[in-house]
Amino acid sequence: MKSILIAISLLAVTAVSASAADPGKMIDTKMGKAMATEQGMVLYTFDKDTMGKSNCDKTCLKTWPAFHANSKAKAEGEWSLVKAADGKKMWAYEGKPLYMYADDKAGETKGDGVGGMWHIAK
Repeated sequence: MKSILIAISLLAVTAVSASAADPGKMIDTKMGKAMATEQGMVLYTFDKDTMGKSNCDKTCLKTWPAFHANSKAKAEGEWSLVKAADGKKMWAYEGKPLYMYADDKAGETKGDGVGGMWHIAK
């Protein structure tokens, strides 16, 4: 009976920590540490955004796809949710909406500095 209780406790702790995991992670790139998706796509911020608001319109989102959140996502700590121009929820870190760059592959940072307005999220 004691080992069953221990196993149930471990499962509960694992489930809670899995659901509370940050949506992004830090990875090493040629440009140093960068925030990325679980799949390794580097994330960027846009200078024209304001705190907690995306200003990347639908045309912009073709080149700079939003880091979308799933429908059950909950804001926690430094991570918040904002509305993208496509109407879906997207992740923001410290109030700054996060995007990927369409020309990047996992681990690449080609979007850094584009137009002087896009920067790697760190």
